[in-house]
Amino acid sequence: MSTMTTNQNSTSGNLTPPVRKRNSLAKGKLPKWAIWAIAAGSIIIGAAASTLTGFNVASFAIYSAIIFLVAASVITTVAEGKRRGKNAMWTYLIYAAFIVAVIPLVSVLYTVLEKGMPGMNSHFLFSSMNGVTGAVDNETVANGTPVVGGAYHAVMGTLLITLWATLISVPVGMLTAVYLVEYGQGKALSKAITFFVDVMTGIPSIVAGLFAAAFFGMILGPNARMGIVAAVALSVLMIPTVVRSTEEMLKIVPNELREASYALGVRRWRTILKVVIPTAISGIASGVTLAIARVIGETAPILVTAGIASNINLNVFANWMSTLPTFIYYQILTPTSPTNIDPSVQRAWAAALLLILMVMALNLLARLVASIFAPKKGR
Repeated sequence: MSTMTTNQNSTSGNLTPPVRKRNSLAKGKLPKWAIWAIAAGSIIIGAAASTLTGFNVASFAIYSAIIFLVAASVITTVAEGKRRGKNAMWTYLIYAAFIVAVIPLVSVLYTVLEKGMPGMNSHFLFSSMNGVTGAVDNETVANGTPVVGGAYHAVMGTLLITLWATLISVPVGMLTAVYLVEYGQGKALSKAITFFVDVMTGIPSIVAGLFAAAFFGMILGPNARMGIVAAVALSVLMIPTVVRSTEEMLKIVPNELREASYALGVRRWRTILKVVIPTAISGIASGVTLAIARVIGETAPILVTAGIASNINLNVFANWMSTLPTFIYYQILTPTSPTNIDPSVQRAWAAALLLILMVMALNLLARLVASIFAPKKGR
């Protein structure tokens, strides 16, 4: 009878359901405002802690970051479990690393903009330092008039020297990469070229300048300082970057494209020219542009190969030339007026801002070129 009653209760659903243990992965979740509250509290406590040793921005940021990391990790662990607490800790560490990496960049950009914008005017962009002396700067400071003298000659020198360095580097670098990928796989010469390209990637820039100066010094004499010598020095720095970027782009071209071309009876050189390079041209163009941006700000090789000039020189095969980096160096190291250095400092900051803008423009151009030449995707 009791057995029947138990069965009836079971079928009728009157038995109490078993109690299940709560899954540790399904614990409660912190509300969205909790992290912001922890951040606000960390800032307050960090500010209080930094005042104990004399308040400054650096200690305030460090204390606040450490307090936030510890508090957020502990509170998340208590509320959501150990697994999510560890995930939160590493997530906040990644955010902190990103912020630490961005702070110097933002600081540099802000400083250059703040100090360079006052000197960015039409006179600075379209005039040179020819005829500008210390007396001129002294008169400018005394009368409060705009600063005389600009960086037009340095801008033109930068563009011309970089152009010639690109004309030298791109063909050599691209042909070297084509040999390494398409012809030299497994050969001793290919391994030697790869080794020397790796070595050239890490050489100091001054070594490239000394090489170009010594090479042309043997041919043209000890005073062979001109724009083309500087272009050769920059090409020594550019070639490894062009080789590496082009080599990697050629390697990712599918072998099926090459094999299909060979199956149609097309010769290897024509396959490379008509199939392989057009497929990789997007990455190649981007790598070349970034290589240009890498050498446009070099100072040491220009000093020993092209010297410093104050007049406009558009001939890279004669006389000294100035670039924006050497212009900045010269204005800071030897001000036009030793007693009134403010005009020279203003010119240097304006030239630094102009150089940054040129590098940014080259990087944007690299992205634009990469998007234009990228292979069209099918539907």
